[in-house]
Amino acid sequence: MNAISHTAAVARPIPYERGLIAPAEQARKAGTRRRLALGRAIPFGAMIGPALLLVIWSIGSVAGFIDLRTLPAPWSVVGTAIDLIATGKLQDHFITSAWRAAQGLVFGVLIGTTLALISGLSRLGEAIIDGPVQIKRAIPTLALIPLLMLWFGIGEGMKVTTIALAVLIPIYIQTHSSLRGIDSRYVELAQTLRMGYGEFIRQVILPGALPGFFLGLRFAVTYAWLSLVVVEQVNATSGIGYMIDLARNYGQTDIVIVGLAVYALLGLASDGIVRFFQERSLSWRRTLAD
Repeated sequence: MNAISHTAAVARPIPYERGLIAPAEQARKAGTRRRLALGRAIPFGAMIGPALLLVIWSIGSVAGFIDLRTLPAPWSVVGTAIDLIATGKLQDHFITSAWRAAQGLVFGVLIGTTLALISGLSRLGEAIIDGPVQIKRAIPTLALIPLLMLWFGIGEGMKVTTIALAVLIPIYIQTHSSLRGIDSRYVELAQTLRMGYGEFIRQVILPGALPGFFLGLRFAVTYAWLSLVVVEQVNATSGIGYMIDLARNYGQTDIVIVGLAVYALLGLASDGIVRFFQERSLSWRRTLAD
């Protein structure tokens, strides 16, 4: 090889391996993804909205824009909460409410998931189960309270059943939708690999249904607290809802606000717990938020 041909051979760019992209092209595409993505997560971003509301509430109270008889100042509400904690009343009502909500949530999730699996994996199961569930979906759960009171009385059974009925609908709908939305190519791949039915359920069905299940669970915890607010004001003798209803009768707005704040904190905390497990369980997914 002469000097010219050797120089040409050295100067010739090395071809990229098949499937690889040139560095400039990679940088351009990476820049495009950064522009189109949501960007970096804001530290404590979930607290910005509530903190802003608290600031507006405080300023309105100080400036006199808010009638303190209608909406007490934040520091008055905090003082009332401290008094309720000191007497132990808030803790007692909190424990009762949390136990009711937990029972209804567990029963509702178990029943809703079981019905979704039977209906989602079987045509016969869908024919038997889906219709009644859709009928229940069309009937507001709170409209069933008079009937549930006739069946179960006004005790804990009625309250827990009401919460469970409210919870199972979002669990069923979202899980069933995810099961039926699994790509048929995965089924074909499982058949090609000669998977057994049990392995097919573990490797394909359950991972495919998890996104819908967690979405339904987030709705479910919200519905659990919403139902709890109502059932605790129906012939209850304890619980946050009972505390709120009793305070309403005596015009104690500050106690009502404390009860609502407890409901809000419970809802945010339970949703945060579900999101935590959702992120850990679905860490294999790449989404817009990543």
